[in-house]
Amino acid sequence: MNVLQAILRTLFYVVVGGLISIVGAAFFFMNWEPDRDDFTVRGIDVSHHLGDIDWPQVAADDVAFVYMKASEGGDFKDSAFARNWAGAGSAGLARGAYHYFSLCQPGRKQAENFLGVLPKDSDMLAPVLDLELTSNCARRPPVEEVLKEISAFTTLVEQAHGKQVIFYAPGDFYEAYLKGSGLNRRLWARSIWHQPDYASDWVIWQYHDRGRVKGVESDVDLNVLQSDTVLEKLKS
Repeated sequence: MNVLQAILRTLFYVVVGGLISIVGAAFFFMNWEPDRDDFTVRGIDVSHHLGDIDWPQVAADDVAFVYMKASEGGDFKDSAFARNWAGAGSAGLARGAYHYFSLCQPGRKQAENFLGVLPKDSDMLAPVLDLELTSNCARRPPVEEVLKEISAFTTLVEQAHGKQVIFYAPGDFYEAYLKGSGLNRRLWARSIWHQPDYASDWVIWQYHDRGRVKGVESDVDLNVLQSDTVLEKLKS
C-alpha cells in the first residue's frame, strides 16, 4: 500500500466514523425523553399547523393530556381549535387551551379574544398564557408595560373561568420579564433535552419540540408533568 492509499483509507475511516457519530447523536437527541419512572405523565401541545390529528391514536400512544392553541393576539383564532377540542375530548384526553400573547396588543383585548373561543367546560385544564419572544412583534416593551398587560389578561381570564392561569415561558422570556416580577403563577417551562435550570417551581416541562406521536403526521412538542398528581390540580 502506498502513502496515498494509506491517507485515503484513513480519511475514509475518519469520514465514516464522523457520519456514524452524527447519526448516533441525532438519533439520541430525537428520541431522548425524561426518565419515565420520575415523570410518568406525558402530554402534547398542538395548533392548526399540525393539520388533522387522529386523536384515538394519540391517546393510545401514552399521551394523557393535550393543550391546544385557541387564539393569538387581539383577533387571531386558531382554525383547528374546535376540531381538536372535540377530537381530544372524544378520545378521553384531559384537554386545555392556550393563548399566544402578543407584546404589541393590550392584555384586555387579548383576554377577550381568548375568552371568545374557550368552551364552557368545568373539566378543562387551567388556561395557559404562552409568553415568548420568538415570532413576536419586533418591539420589546419595558418590563413594567409588559407586566401590566400580562396582569390585565390574567385578571380577566381568571375572573371569567375561576382557574388560575399558567404561564408558559421559555428561559429568555422568564429572565427578561417574569423573574422577580411578583406575578406568581404556575410555570410551564421549556428546556429541550435537559431539565429546566432557570426555574425550579415548574408544573409542566416541555422537553422536546420535534417529538413523534402516533396520530400526528409532523413533529410535535412533548411535555411531562412535575408529578403524577399534577393533572388533577391543573383542573383547578
